[in-house]
Formats: sequence, structure tokens, C-alpha cells
Amino acid sequence: MLIIMRRIYTVAMLLLLVIITGCSKFEKFQEDPNKPTQSTPDLLLNTVIQQAFQSTSLSAALATRQMVFINSVSNEQYYGWTRAGFDGYNNLHQVVKMEEAAVRMNKPEYLPLVKFFKAWYFMKLTNTFGDIPYSQALRGEQDTISPAYDKQQDIYLSVLNDLKEANTLITGSTASVEGDILFGGKMEQWKQLINALSLRILMSLSLKENNATLNVKGRFSEIVNAPATYPLMTGNADNGQLVFYDIQGSRYPTYSNNDLQTAYYMEESFVELLKGLQDPRLFVFAEKAPQYSTKPDNDLSAYGGAKGSAALSENSSKVLAGQVSKIKSRYFNDPVNEPSIALGYAEQEFILAEAVLRGWISGDAAEHYRKGIDASLSFYKIAQVQKADYLALHPLPATGQLEAVLTQKYIASFMNSDWQSFYEQRRTGMPVFDVSGDGALNNKKVPKRWMYPVTELQNNENNVNAAINSQFSGDDNINGVMWLLKAE
Repeated sequence: MLIIMRRIYTVAMLLLLVIITGCSKFEKFQEDPNKPTQSTPDLLLNTVIQQAFQSTSLSAALATRQMVFINSVSNEQYYGWTRAGFDGYNNLHQVVKMEEAAVRMNKPEYLPLVKFFKAWYFMKLTNTFGDIPYSQALRGEQDTISPAYDKQQDIYLSVLNDLKEANTLITGSTASVEGDILFGGKMEQWKQLINALSLRILMSLSLKENNATLNVKGRFSEIVNAPATYPLMTGNADNGQLVFYDIQGSRYPTYSNNDLQTAYYMEESFVELLKGLQDPRLFVFAEKAPQYSTKPDNDLSAYGGAKGSAALSENSSKVLAGQVSKIKSRYFNDPVNEPSIALGYAEQEFILAEAVLRGWISGDAAEHYRKGIDASLSFYKIAQVQKADYLALHPLPATGQLEAVLTQKYIASFMNSDWQSFYEQRRTGMPVFDVSGDGALNNKKVPKRWMYPVTELQNNENNVNAAINSQFSGDDNINGVMWLLKAE
């Protein structure tokens, strides 16, 4: 009997061993070799670029008086907004994942791009609110839901230093990155874009040009005067822009947007600006107003707009009367349309023109101005003859030069550049955004910022209140003047 029991025990153990071994092999079969469990930097770069460089925003078009919305009262159009979100930190966490993957796989070529994208998102966040969590915001496993807020000046200084280092990290021997849907791995073009972003950030600090800590003018001239060390974009081929394809998930962001076809129209002051300049871009931005449908497409009088600050009923009546132009149909019926420029050559040239006019650098402001206009006209596919005529008609004027540069920069931002045009107007006051109509909210004032998210008041109360107290005397409001906008 004992022998029989031992045999049964032995057989049972053998069966158990077979089962365990079989399960182990089965689990191995469940690991799909085509679906890696760890992210790779090239896949993450693809995603990060798509998120960062989609810069076509209808909300920004409303706020910058380029378009109007007639289906309801838009807070962006009428300046009645309140809070914004901290979604930018979600995008920053993707950048951190790319950084971790690059370090794990020994791919140092991705690290300058990590610095670029961190700068990109932190600038968007601080431009939106003012002081934000920065030094404690991206600590991985040590991340906290209640990070301290950094001063805006400290953020700007750190970001500029990071971009300078990013430029240094890219050399002639730097390997090409994979997953690069922007430049196809051409690191020299990334280097150019990094330096163009530095110039944009430095120009946004124009009210701080005498701040010794920031050394705005010195940093700007260092970049411009050393092109071998700090190369810049040389044409539209270097644009930081997202190209679209007729593939699900990769189409132009307003393709098949029903509201764009029925509820968005051109804004009056923008249309009148283009008409006054005899600007051929009007014909590629807008359709003729229905009332003038029989006129030639290149007849400036065939186009009209609705006033951004006018009451909703007033604009609706004007639209029903056929007096207002819709946006050009390609913006909603072409899945590819045009790229979305996040930071382009035209903007760079207008920045350089402004820097010359401000005395930050030597050079020919008129030539930079001309190159900026030419780049914008080319981007919108204006014919060569029309370009030549327009450039001859609009040299840099003898007076009002800065206004002319900023006006052309504003026009070039149509349906691209995200909120950059709003930030430029906030910095300079040009062009003037009309608030005279009966529909304008916020006591007929253009807001200066957005209030902090409710989630911060719930999860990080002490730190966000400390930031509100130090910046805005305890009043978190959309008209608060952040450090960036205070002249020194």
C-alpha cells in the first residue's frame, strides 16, 4: 500500500511539473514580439511632434479678430473666458517618457529635442497663466500632486539656458533621430528651429530688455551674430510645421468641420485690413460674400466681414443678408489643405526685423521685412507676379515701421501659429483688437491671461494661492498683469 501511495505521489508531482512548465511556455506565447512593452524614443517622438506642432486653432482665430462665430456667444470672441487647463503637463510627461527611453537605449541624439519640447510646452503654460509649477513638475516616480510654483522670470531664464544647451548638443557628428515626421531626422534643421524658438522667446521679453539677469539683447545678438554656431532657418523648407495626409487621424484639423461650413465667418477688421493693403491673401483666405457672388474672385469689394465685438444678433442679421464672407472652402473640404505652422521662417524674419528696429542687432530691417512677407505669400501659394506687385507696393514705410512689421506678422498667422498672435498683441498692443461692440464682455477689455484650473485649487491649494498672492494680490482674474507684461 505504501509503495502504491509513493507511486501516486510521484506521478502527481510529475504532472504538476508538466503543468507548471506548460503554463510558463504558454505565458511566453502571450508576449507579442510585434507589440513592445516598453516605448521607444522614435515612436514617442512621432506622437510628441503631432501633439506639439498642430497649431491651427479656431479659438485663437476668434480671439485675434480674424474670424467670428454666429451660432452662440463665444467666450474667445467676446473675451469672456475664465479658466484654462493644465493639459500641457500631460504632453510634458510624454516628453519625459521619450527622454527616459532615449537614456535607456543609449540614444543621446534625442536629448536636444527633449529640451526643445520641454521649452515649447513650458512656454505655452507660463504664457497662459503666469507663474507655474516648473522645477518640481516633472519628477517621475517622485512626482507630487502639489508642486511648488516657480517665478516666471526663473522659468524664462532656465528655458533659454536649456535651448542654448540643446543647440550645443547637436553637432556634425550627431546621429539622425528616427520617427521624425518633421524634418526626416535632419538634425541641422532641428538646430535651426531650436535657435528660432530662442529668438521668439527673447522677443517676447522685449519689455524686459534692460533686465540684467536675463540679458535679452546680449543673448539675441549672440545668436544672430554667430550663424556658424547658431544657424537659423533659411526658407519655408525649414518651417516647423505639421504636414497632413488623407489618412484617418492625419487629416487637416478642420476637415469636414460642420461648424466651419455654417457658423464661422470672416471678421470685419481683418477683411478690411487686407482690402486696404490690396492683399491677395484675402482671395485664398475667404470666399466671396453671397451678396457679391457675381463679382470676379479677385475683386476686393466682393468680400466682407462681421464685427467680432458686435452682438450676436447683429452679426447673424448681417450673415443672413449675404454681406459676410465664409472662410475658403479648402479649409473644410480638403483633407490635406496646407501644413499647420508652429514656428516658421516668416515669423523668424519678422522677429529679426523687429530686433533691428529696436536696436538689438545691426542689419537691414527692410530686407527682413520683405523676406517675411515673401515667405508668407509663398506659403499661401500666391502667384509670383502677384507677389512681386505686392512687395513693390509695400516696402517698409518711413514711419510706423514697427506697426508695419507686426501687422504683416499678424496676417501671416492666419489659421496657424496657435495663440502666438494673441501673445504678440498682448505684448505690443498691435494690431488693436476691437471691443467697441455691444457683444463685448469683460468690461470691454482684452484679457491678459487665464485663471488657474479648478483642480489646482482642489489639489494644490497652498501653492496656487501663494502664486496668486505674489502675482495678482490674491485676485486670480483674467485681467491680471503677469511679470512678463510689466515694463522694467
